[in-house]
Amino acid sequence: MTRDLHTAVSNQPGEKEDLTKELAIFQEPSEGEPGVENPLTTDGVEKVAGYVRSHAESVQTEVWTPPSVPLHDIGEASFGAAVAALETVHGPDDRVQITDTANYPWRVQSSLLITAADNSQWIGTGWFIGPHTLVTAGHVVYIKNSGVPGRDGWVKSMQVMPGRNAGFLPYGSVTSTNFRSVKGWTDSGDENYDYGAVIIPTQLGSRTGWFGFGVWPDADLLSTSGNISGYPGDKPVGTHWYDTRGISSVNAMKVYYDIDTAGGQSGSAVYRVHNEGRYAFAVHAYGGPITNSGTRITRPVYDNLMAWSA
Repeated sequence: MTRDLHTAVSNQPGEKEDLTKELAIFQEPSEGEPGVENPLTTDGVEKVAGYVRSHAESVQTEVWTPPSVPLHDIGEASFGAAVAALETVHGPDDRVQITDTANYPWRVQSSLLITAADNSQWIGTGWFIGPHTLVTAGHVVYIKNSGVPGRDGWVKSMQVMPGRNAGFLPYGSVTSTNFRSVKGWTDSGDENYDYGAVIIPTQLGSRTGWFGFGVWPDADLLSTSGNISGYPGDKPVGTHWYDTRGISSVNAMKVYYDIDTAGGQSGSAVYRVHNEGRYAFAVHAYGGPITNSGTRITRPVYDNLMAWSA
């Protein structure tokens, strides 16, 4: 494994851009190969009840055999089990299982099997932004302050499984050893910079499609519905779950929401519907006793994502 593939881009400058007006710069989302697209409701959330839609056509399926030992959320590697457990369900569990995972947009989210530098294995979630690039949390690709000899630093490898549904891999899998993050995370472990990317050696994203992403002002985010889906570790292994709710609060670099998640969903897209397309505005990364939270896509974050997807 060559370390020069694991380039941490320079730390972002101070977040001083004007967030009172929309920066109307968006990457167009893609639906990938033909299949059934999940419909949207009038308030910009996914319709998920019923699950009677068929799987997308002409996919190369694969059956996945899980490891013999249980896997834990990658967040535990950097933060410990107690902190990682804060990523939680608040009140009644509103999450709904997705079973038509071979269809758009569910196939954009990927189950990640992460092998750390010490060969320990962990789980996380990532989402495509282009043919060969997935976005995820910084702590998914770079482990900080684990306290375990030989574990910290860039992870060794990652198995990417788009649209996984337990043992069913509708688009097969691909292994990556090529990752990105920013120095605010890799050097400082600052949660405000907890985002990164996985670069795969194939064009699998051209088959799954991807999400757009954009920068919005505070008022716009506070009036929108946030959607999150991914692969929580408290549910049956490798199953895909979804929840939605309004945004609770924002600051210059974070977005807070009472959308139910669990460990294993670190790296999921927090997305909205804009002009009938799906666009991420945050990267899910943390839990809390009242709200969960993600790294906000600001202009510097946007610029990095664009560079990594090129």
